[in-house]
Amino acid sequence: MPRLSQRYVILLLAIGFIGVRARAAQDALPSGLFAHDRLQVRASGSTEIRQMLTGATHSGYRVDLHETALAAGEMPHAPHHHVHEEMLLIREGTLEVTVKGRTERLGPGSAVYIASNEEHGWKNVGSTQAKYFVLALGVDQ
Repeated sequence: MPRLSQRYVILLLAIGFIGVRARAAQDALPSGLFAHDRLQVRASGSTEIRQMLTGATHSGYRVDLHETALAAGEMPHAPHHHVHEEMLLIREGTLEVTVKGRTERLGPGSAVYIASNEEHGWKNVGSTQAKYFVLALGVDQ
């Protein structure tokens, strides 16, 4: 088997990186306008989810944005953790949010950032439906 020079290996890695970046740019999410009243609603019990976008940016970074409408007294799921980061932006209602053992009641205009692998969860503690956006950043690999 022929021995590859260090320069040759670096050149091959650079060409591969450029190819990956070019493919990411080609497959990048296009710009978009997402009118709330035209978004498809997916129901999961009493919870409604409106998916806005999901895919990769021009640099290959994965993003996913959806809005959730959560009934009073409900949780979307049990507290959990995952590799990707998340942002939670509360539009209506009151959520009790726990991140890394810290719990707080948050209302409209509030935001939450959840770092990779941090335990988190929330519950609608208000008397009306809560609406919030979830922006997931990255992948779980």
